[in-house]
Formats: sequence, structure tokens, C-alpha cells
Amino acid sequence: MFIQLAVATMMVLLTVAIHAMGLLGLSRLLRRESQEERKEHISPLSLRGLLSTLGLVLGLFTLHGLEIWLYGLLFLALGALPDLETSVYFSTITYGTLGYDDHGIAHSWRLVAAIEGINGVLLLGWTTAFFVSLVVRLRWN
Repeated sequence: MFIQLAVATMMVLLTVAIHAMGLLGLSRLLRRESQEERKEHISPLSLRGLLSTLGLVLGLFTLHGLEIWLYGLLFLALGALPDLETSVYFSTITYGTLGYDDHGIAHSWRLVAAIEGINGVLLLGWTTAFFVSLVVRLRWN
């Protein structure tokens, strides 16, 4: 059990660090874009603003995809799941807490999967708060 907790803790720390760096990078890009829009007197509701929002959504999706793939690769490396497709699928539905019976994962690594679910909820919530705060700022500018 302690090995599972140590592995899960390392994954939580890694994914939180990746998420923080990703959100920081996206914030900087959006700040530059906002400055350009103001300088050129472009509305955030323009085509350019729409493309920026779509880019943001793709960036956020990419962040979550990277984190999901890291868990999937971990499960594969640990021998907890039989192949890459199964590992990434299992990781995706676990991260998003969609639910899955855990009979497919090796019994010795179930705790890591459970903690991935909690980690996913926190990171998805962080992303939601980030996105909503940006939309609110756009609305009031």
C-alpha cells in the first residue's frame, strides 16, 4: 500500500506542476493577445477573439490529455493494464471520474487509479476556474 501511495503522490505532484506551468503559459499568451487587441482596438468578440478562445480550449484540452497519457503510460509500465489503448482508456475515464469497474486493473495498483480520479477532479476544477475567470474578464473589458 505504501508503494502505491508513494507512486500516486509523485504523479499528483508531477501533474499539478505540469498543470501550473501550462496555465501560466496560457495566461501569458492570452495576456499578450489581450494587449494586442487593445492596442489595435479589436473587440474580444471578434473573429480573432473567437480564435483565441478556441486556442485556449485546445491548450487546456492538451494539458489534460498530457496528464491522462502520463497516468496511462504509468499503468502500462507497472504492468497494471495489458496494453497502451486499455491503459489510456482506463486513465481517461478514471481521470474524468466517469466510472469504470476496477476488475481490469491489477489489484496491486487500484489505489493509484483511485487517487488519479481525485487528482483529475481537482485539475478539471482548476481548469474550470481558470476558464471562467478569463471569460469574466473578457466580459467586463
